[in-house]
Amino acid sequence: MPHTLLLVHDEPAALQSLYRIFKREGVDVLGASSDAEALAVLAREPVEACLVGRRLDPSAPDFVRRLRAVRAEAAILWLAEAPALPDIVAVLRAGASNVLPPGPPSALVAAVESVRRERSAAGLSASPAAATEDAPLLGCSPALREVIELVERVGPSSATILIQGESGTGKELVAHALQRRSARRAAPFVKVNCAALPEGLMESELFGHERGAFTGAVRSHKGRFELADGGTIFLDEIGDMSPGTQMKVLRVLQEGEFDRVGGNRTQRVDVRVLAATNVDLARAVAERRFREDLYYRLRVIEIRLPPLRERKEDIPPLVEHFLRRFAARNAKRIHGLEPEALGLLLDHDWPGNVRELENAVERAVVLARGERLTRDDFSADVERRRSRLTVTFTIGTTLAQIERRMIAETLRYTGGDKTQAANLLGITARTIYRKLERRRQELQDDAEPEPALPATPAEGSGGAAPIAASLTDGTSAKG
Repeated sequence: MPHTLLLVHDEPAALQSLYRIFKREGVDVLGASSDAEALAVLAREPVEACLVGRRLDPSAPDFVRRLRAVRAEAAILWLAEAPALPDIVAVLRAGASNVLPPGPPSALVAAVESVRRERSAAGLSASPAAATEDAPLLGCSPALREVIELVERVGPSSATILIQGESGTGKELVAHALQRRSARRAAPFVKVNCAALPEGLMESELFGHERGAFTGAVRSHKGRFELADGGTIFLDEIGDMSPGTQMKVLRVLQEGEFDRVGGNRTQRVDVRVLAATNVDLARAVAERRFREDLYYRLRVIEIRLPPLRERKEDIPPLVEHFLRRFAARNAKRIHGLEPEALGLLLDHDWPGNVRELENAVERAVVLARGERLTRDDFSADVERRRSRLTVTFTIGTTLAQIERRMIAETLRYTGGDKTQAANLLGITARTIYRKLERRRQELQDDAEPEPALPATPAEGSGGAAPIAASLTDGTSAKG
């Protein structure tokens, strides 16, 4: 949707280049080559977003505050080459929405549009706009910039791509970004969580089955690969896939064909495969837990997502993004956070990565009493997660009891995130799903009533009831 964007840059050539980029996207663009000109334009025009392209220096926060004073509802973004973390924090505290690194035009346009839409949804836009889109890949760290540039290059291809990274780093966001840049973007996009599917149903879900293939198969069923024909399939947590299923996925990648369960007619599909895992697949191959040939078929292009603790300069823009989203969703007028609150978030290591940060911001927004988030709004949750739980056992506790307790306590620590819990325990997510299902079945069996015993024979009929009674009473069974 067309909207008004103010570009501020003191280099005429760079200003013209940015102007052409956004004009091609149908954006109503205004330009300013100085601070004074920018403030004058902002005062008289209904600008929804302002993109400032220059070095982050000590004067930047003051300029942001002056822009805010003229038009508080406008989103302010800063475009800077390799900014230092303290400078990023300073300009965000002053009221900027995000700090962007130079990059491909499409990434720049998407970042500006995303922020504008979020402010619109929060009631902060100069004019009505559409609802927010999926969360983009936000950040200005060199590590994330490399990921975004790689996504831009390989997205339009048909190559199979393996996305690796810890739980919560944004692997599914990368998959969606690849799909949006693909020539198949209008075709089906089918997602499969390989860790959540029971092993007995995995093949049927992926490849489908014929009627009568097994008990309960009352009709033929199309699998996920058939549903994705002509489009893309995203195999999440592929490291938890069983060896037998791995072999069949390899066949699809090599030949583009498979057989339904119980079927005798080969199905052919044209599917692009994106796969993701938090498992070190190279190590899994060395330990013979994952097929080497499938690993290399999946790893035509590899995208590695760094954990949040290695790119802390991305925390401020992520917090700003989540704050706007959850404030809008919960109808709360929250305009930012105090420096002490941001300092607490920057000091935390975030073992759950971006997902954990998102949950912390949502909780703080929901519980906040004021219009700015404070350290107290975060401290209880962050400090609880910072101090790892200690679990003690008494001598004589069985290994099965220890295992159940450790899984339960780790899931409590991760807020129910089974993939993150599996990472901490050094096992696969599928193992946790399987053990939880087994425990559920055990509890269900224990709750079932015992079958009724036969009626006790009367005395003198040769039964044993009098003897049992006398032993219970402690009396003699003899005459």
